[in-house]
Amino acid sequence: MLEFTLVLIALVGVGLGGAAAAVVTPGLIVTIGIGILLLGLVMAVPTGLWYHVVLYRCVSPKMQLPRTWWVSPSGLHPHLTEGERRRINPWYRIGGIGFVLCLVGGGAAIGGLLLAR
Repeated sequence: MLEFTLVLIALVGVGLGGAAAAVVTPGLIVTIGIGILLLGLVMAVPTGLWYHVVLYRCVSPKMQLPRTWWVSPSGLHPHLTEGERRRINPWYRIGGIGFVLCLVGGGAAIGGLLLAR
């Protein structure tokens, strides 16, 4: 049932995207895409930075951190207590939402530029 719902959502999204391309001008798509991209950056950069700071503060007293721990920090989550997880999860999730907004906004802006050609 979940798979069916996901496929249905994807099909509706593709259909709405095609309809929007026929109705909305490419310049407007680019502008909206850049706006969404900037919103994602405003969300993701500060929350991602703070997530890394809090994770470092929680894990560094317990173990020697690898040299490039910040590249894939979710591998350090098993070393957290339940209280530390509750402290980190909001920053982790908000940063992830900001990242997805960056991807969607960038994709929309690129799509709008391609439509304008």
